[in-house]
Order: sequence, then structure tokens, then C-alpha cells
Amino acid sequence: MAGADGEDLGRDLLSDLRNEKLTEQTKVSLLSLSLEYPSELWPDASAAEAAATSLLDVLVLLPPRPSALRKPLLLAATSVLVTGGVLGSTSGASCRLLPLLLGLASGRDVGRGFGPISEQRPLQATACECLRELESCKPGLLGGSLGLLRSLLGQEGPIQPLSLLLALSLRDSLVIQSRSGASLQGLLVSGFSTGSGPWDWTLAEEGAAHLIPQAPSWPTPYEGGCGLAALEPSPEEARELRAAVAQLLDASYLLTPVAQAQLLWLLGWTLRGLRGQPPALFKPQLARLLGTAQLTLLHAVLALKAAFGEALFTAQDEALLLRRLTLAAQHPSLPLPTHLFYLHCLLSFPENWPLGPEGEEAAPLLLGPQLCRSLMPSLLHDPMALLARLHLLCLLCAEEEEEDKGQLQSPWQYLEELLAGLRQRAAVGGSPRALATLCFQASYLVASCLAGKTKVLTPLIHGLAQLYRARPMLAPHLVDFLDKVGPELGEPLKRVLQQEVVSRPVRNEALRWHLQMLAKVAEGDAQTATLSFLQAAATHCIDWSLQQALLRVCLALLQAGGGNGLTDLLQVLARQLEDPDGRDHARLYYILLAHLAGPKLGIALDPSLAAPALASSLVAENQGFAVTLMVQETPAPIQLSVGPRMLKGSLPVLQLQIEALEPIYSLELRFRVEGQLYAPLGAIRVPYLCPGRPAHPLFLPLKPRRSAPAHLEVQALYSTPAGLTCHAPLPPLSVNFEDLFLPFPQPPDGVEQGFFEKLWDSCLPKGAESRVWCPLGPQGLETLVSHHLEPFVIMAQPPTNYHIAIRLPPSSMLLLRLEAAQVDGVPVALRTDDWAVLPLAGDYLRGLVGTK
Repeated sequence: MAGADGEDLGRDLLSDLRNEKLTEQTKVSLLSLSLEYPSELWPDASAAEAAATSLLDVLVLLPPRPSALRKPLLLAATSVLVTGGVLGSTSGASCRLLPLLLGLASGRDVGRGFGPISEQRPLQATACECLRELESCKPGLLGGSLGLLRSLLGQEGPIQPLSLLLALSLRDSLVIQSRSGASLQGLLVSGFSTGSGPWDWTLAEEGAAHLIPQAPSWPTPYEGGCGLAALEPSPEEARELRAAVAQLLDASYLLTPVAQAQLLWLLGWTLRGLRGQPPALFKPQLARLLGTAQLTLLHAVLALKAAFGEALFTAQDEALLLRRLTLAAQHPSLPLPTHLFYLHCLLSFPENWPLGPEGEEAAPLLLGPQLCRSLMPSLLHDPMALLARLHLLCLLCAEEEEEDKGQLQSPWQYLEELLAGLRQRAAVGGSPRALATLCFQASYLVASCLAGKTKVLTPLIHGLAQLYRARPMLAPHLVDFLDKVGPELGEPLKRVLQQEVVSRPVRNEALRWHLQMLAKVAEGDAQTATLSFLQAAATHCIDWSLQQALLRVCLALLQAGGGNGLTDLLQVLARQLEDPDGRDHARLYYILLAHLAGPKLGIALDPSLAAPALASSLVAENQGFAVTLMVQETPAPIQLSVGPRMLKGSLPVLQLQIEALEPIYSLELRFRVEGQLYAPLGAIRVPYLCPGRPAHPLFLPLKPRRSAPAHLEVQALYSTPAGLTCHAPLPPLSVNFEDLFLPFPQPPDGVEQGFFEKLWDSCLPKGAESRVWCPLGPQGLETLVSHHLEPFVIMAQPPTNYHIAIRLPPSSMLLLRLEAAQVDGVPVALRTDDWAVLPLAGDYLRGLVGTK
């Protein structure tokens, strides 16, 4: 919809809204489109202004009878003004919409030619929602209407939208008045005006310069001269402000739980940093809120606790809230999201605020072992619940410095047993990957929460080393774990793992994982044992991937400082490795180690923009050096062709045969299809190709968006033995119609006829049907089917009758009835659920006679 098409659609939409032949329901659907995509339909300010004006004209011209269009028109006009960026004092549509919304919210304009009395409350609620949206986008816009909105709250009308609108406008006005240094005189009195009417564009411009959060977050308590702390209301102003807040809180029980939570946050934001306004106004609400079963209200209570602390919550309130959270989290029938919410509340339970200067010792944790004994984690829990409960257990262990001898089982013992159980499950051969992931997540959580506790880190280190000994294939998990943890755990764990690896016998099945682990943990301290292990492993590294893993360990040792033993090993590898890429790497590492000192070697292995350049006569700015840095276009050194058709998986796969005319390395084949017939195709990578050596076939999964043949453009990117990077275009590859054929699952014996007939009947009426004549030639029908259509036969009565079902991606099918074959041909009845397939199927069948 972006671009000129979207603008044309916007003009047509506005024209259709004036069309009297369209029903109201159709127009409501059109307005829902304008609510969903206003910025695409009217992208610039002038178009948005004209669209809002047109929507308001349609609204005013509606006849005075009940209509479903008034509310969507108000919402659409508001959305267009906001998203178009034209809301302001210079906008004619804004100056028309704001008085209309304020009049509807106050009930003045309803019943006097605008609409029937029966629509008063719905229109009032919609007008309040529109005004709240405008106030959110232009904070302070309704600063002159606070008194009017407060008076409306005591009248008959929709309480929830009015309460939220008044709370938002009050919060914004207080913030902006405090920044400008103005007073609150008369703002909350009905009939007061700022001088520019009930809306104040001056305040709105000041508010737009300072974004005010619209989601739960608290301001700092003392923000200096620009925060609420700078506003010092007089006794009369403070009394009016307290009365307004009390009026909103008294009616809050009539709101939905979500609206109550939003209202409490807005009022808490307003009073938190305002001088002379104690939070005792919230105290009457606590008796109701502390016993609520609504999660949103419970979250609002915790937000108030975080905002006001001891000024609002007594020690009894705090204990009651904590006990309620603890008991609720233990309920056995809670759904998992609710259970996790309660655990999150316990983990993030706000302490008393303020506690004193930063760095002072915090108050002791109220959640002791006795209270949360039933919240201890177990191996039977869901992984997310287990991690949350484990976090709680770590907090208890952090508070309990010494084990209590009177307890049957201290938190420290429980923690060690739980981690041991997780490691034991992860060490079982063939266990799911999720168990290993959970074990390392729990270990990381413990290491993060108890980083300075050697009491838990020492058994954790030895436990992880034992886990690796039992199951070396978890090396990738351990490498990722080492990347995440701090040095207090990472350094000793590296040393233990290095000793564990080099002390193990070199076995082919685990060698890959040992090399991957050594590349991460190899250091200069135990280089002799590491080099001995690598020398023994070199004889077992027979394929390219193992040789690369071995060289990565050599690189890690090189970065750690190298040594004479490493020099000897690199010389041996440069001569003995079978793969030329591995020999080149080993030779390069040997040259670097033999000719560069420590600082220069570090810069060469890990170049940085901040590191000084090395002045050396070995590197000259010549043409040959520049050529090596460029990707050059060359004639194609390979030949690529389509091999026999493959039938496996849920997508068609193109089998490719490749032949190299010269040695090439790191080949990458990139494929592209013109148009939108196919989804983007992935690249195919081949490490090494050599002339005369047979290459494995390549497999290219196709992702058709339509069942149609196509031509694939192919580009090859590769490296030459001279070290140059080149690219070459290859001849295009053809994807024929039959390359897209996939078989249906073979039905059980005895139901083939019913299965085919059910597919046959399902094609109509939405599909298409046709008949073609398929010439046979001398080969006969049975030979033709066995050569071309055998995998797709559902039922056969050779040599004259065959029922064939073919799946065509993405979601089509082609059904064939070959019956009553004659000498020179056979009539074929075709059915498909995609009419575009018929001409392709006809051409394919007619061409079978000349295909081998």
C-alpha cells in the first residue's frame, strides 16, 4: 500500500464513504481499513488534513437517526490527524475536531441535531477515548479542561473513559506546569480557562519537547528544577489536587481491572515526586487491592510498593502481600504463565524506599526458608518454573552465609543436590537436547547470583568437568557457557577442562569435541600436555573438518604465546596434512610464529583499527597486492547440469551434477529466479573441487510459489590456488514442469480406488477438468508409465488403465485417468484444483512420446 497505489486507494475510500448506494456495514469495513493503515493511505500532511476534513464532513452530514458510522468516523478522523502529523493550532481539521469531541464528551452536542439520545453514552465514551489519544500525543493539550472533566466525572456518563482521560490530563499538566514554573491556580476549577480556550496549544508544544512515558515507569523522586519536585502548590491548590485524586480513586472500583491498574499508575506517577502530597490517599484502596485475585491489580499494588515504600505500606501490609504471593505461587492448579508471574513478583519484590545512601546494607530479606519451603525447585517442574524457583533459592543462599545446623536440609545442600540431578540427567547418552540446555541455564543462573561464593563455585566447576567427561558432545554448550560467565568461574573452569581433555585418550568419536573444547580453553600454562595431545590427534585428523578444528587449537596456542613445541608441530602439519587448505594454514601460522615478535604477532592475528600500523618492507603497495583484495570476474571453471529427478521430502529437490575444470576452493553457488514464481533459494557451498576426482551430487531444494517451470540464474564465487577470489556466471538451469512432481502417500491396500475417487471429487467445483490425447508411439502405455509416472500411480490395471495422482507445490494437485489405451495413443482425463496447471499438464503429456 505504500506509494501512489495507497494514495489512490485513500481517495477511493473517501469517495465511497459518500456513496449512498453502499450499506453502512460496508462503510464500517472501509473505515476499519483507515484505522489500520492511515499513514499508508494518506502519507503526507496535506493529504492527511484533507482526509480528516472529508471524514468530518461525512460525520456532520449523517441523518439524525441511529447510525453505526459515527463512532468509526470519530476514531478515523483522530487517527488520521495523529499519524499525519497535522495536529496543531494551524490545522483546520484539528480546530473542528477538538470542539466536537469536547462537546460530545460533555454531552452538550448530543441530541441537538448531531445524533439521537440513544447514542449519548457510546459517543461520550468514544469521544473520551479520542481525547485521551490526542492528549497522549500532545501532552498538556487539555490543560484548560481539567475543571470541566472533573465536573463531568460526578455526572451521569461513562466513568471509565472519563476517569482515565482526567488522570492522564492531570498528570501531563502537572509535569508541564512544573517545568515552566507556573502555578496550579484554578486549573482544577470548573469554568477556568488558560486564555486560549479549553485546549492549550502552548502547553502542548512544551509537552511535545519532553516525552512523557505512557507505560508503567516511575520518575526519579527528586528531579531538581525540571521535575515535579520543583512544583510547590499552595494550600488551596494542594487541597484541590487531593480532592481530584480522591474523587478518581473513589470511583476506581467501577473500572475494569486493566483500567484500574492504568489509573493507579497515572495517579502514583502524579503524586510520587510532588512536594506536600503524601501517598496516604491510596491507603483506603489497599484493603481492597491486597485481597484481589486480578493479576493486573496485583501488579499495580507492587508498583505502588516500589514507588512509595514505607510511606504507604506498613510492615504488616508488606508481610501480608509477601505471604499472599508465596501461597498463590504454590497453588497446584495454576496455569504456567500465572505461576511464573507470581514467581517473578517474588523475585522482584520491591524493598522499602528509600533505604538510605547508596551502598548501605539493605534490609534483610523477608522471604525466609520456612515461608518458601514449598517453592523449592524440583526436577519434575517445567523448565521455566524450575529456573524461576532456582533463582529464588539462590537469593536464599546469598542471604544465608552459614548453614543452619538445626535445619534438616539447608538451602545450600538443596542447591547442590538439584544441580547434581540436572547434570546427571544431561549426562545420560541420547537424552534430549533440552535437558542439557536446562542444565547449563541453571548453572549460569547460579554462577550469576552467587559469583563470589566459593562454596558453590568449586563443586560447580568439578561437576561441569565430570559432565564433559561423561558426554563430550556437550562441548558447544560448555563453550557458550564460558563465553557468558565471569572470570571468577571462567578461568578455573578453563584450567580444569583443559586438564580433562589432554588427559583423555584420543578417540575418533570424541576427537571433534575435544578439539573444539581445546580451541576455547587452551592456554600457555599447560602447553606441553596440550601439544602432546595434538601430536597424537594429528594422525586421526583425516577429513577437512577435523584438520580445521586442529588448526583452530594451534591458532589459540599461537595467540597465547606459542613456543618451540608449537613450531615443530606446525612444521609437521604443513608437510603431512592431506588437504591443501590445511597445509596452507599451518605454513602461514609457522611463518608468523617464526618471524614476528610478541606485539607484532598479536596485531597480525587480531587486527584492530585502534592498533598502530606496522611499517614493513615485506608488504609493498603494488599491483599484485591490490589484485588480491578484489573479486575478479573470470570464465566459469566448472560445469553444472541437472541430474536425475529426486522424490523425497515435502519439497521438490533439484539434483545437480558438478564437474571442475581446474582446482578451486570455497565454492559458493548462488541461484536466482526472475519474478515471484519461487521463494528465494539458498546458496550451496563446496569446500574443494579437483579435476578428475568425482564430486558428490548437490541438492537444491525448490520453494515454488506457483506450480510453473522456471529458469535459474547461477553465479559461482570461489577461490583459486593462487589465493584470488573470483566470480563467474554459469549457464542458466531449467526447472521443468515435471521437476515439481511429488507423490501422494501410498494408501493402504484395498482402499486405493476410494482414495483416488475422493481426490478426484475434491477438485471440483473450484478447480478445472480437461481431456487430452497422449500419443504413445511404439513404446506402449505400460512402458511410458513405468518410465515417467511410476512413482505417482495410485491404482493400475496394466496394460490399459492407470489412475495417477501428483502433488504440485505449494498446494495443488494433478489427477490423471489413463483408460482404454489404443495402439497409437491413450485418452487422458485430467482434473486439478488449479486451472493454471492445465496447459502445462497438456504440453507435458503430449511431449512424453519423444522423451526417453
